[in-house]
Amino acid sequence: MKNLHVLLQRLADAGLEFVVVDGFAGVLHGSAYVTEDLDICAVMSPETVAKLRAALADLKPVHRMTPNKLSFLDHPPAGEPLANVYLETEAGIVDVLGIGDYQALACHAIEVPLFGRRCRVISLEDLITAKEAMGREKDLLTAKELRAIAAMRQRP
Repeated sequence: MKNLHVLLQRLADAGLEFVVVDGFAGVLHGSAYVTEDLDICAVMSPETVAKLRAALADLKPVHRMTPNKLSFLDHPPAGEPLANVYLETEAGIVDVLGIGDYQALACHAIEVPLFGRRCRVISLEDLITAKEAMGREKDLLTAKELRAIAAMRQRP
């Protein structure tokens, strides 16, 4: 990850409501599996998209899953609905997922200090559930490790 701190600070400073999920959340919970990107979950409203665009504008965000690397600043047009957005920026990769029950995820999330900001991070239990649901080998290995971390935390 090039500049994870820059991405997190920008998103927090933009007033974006989000929860850190997936690989970096695992690291924050004690996982040894390194991640190359930042994954967050947010409600993908037109307001959220506008905040994302403003926060990342000078980092030249492009849709990394499109062959032409379309600019996120122009595509899709304002007001058009988005479920998820997978971006490459000059500070690194950030994936914004608008999936699932955001309110339940946010309600269970923990708040941690990160790079001078306070950010919400998916709970350990919810992260284990998500990793197991993904079913990929790497996610199942991470879930196993996270279960061991959870068990160690419960010991007196």
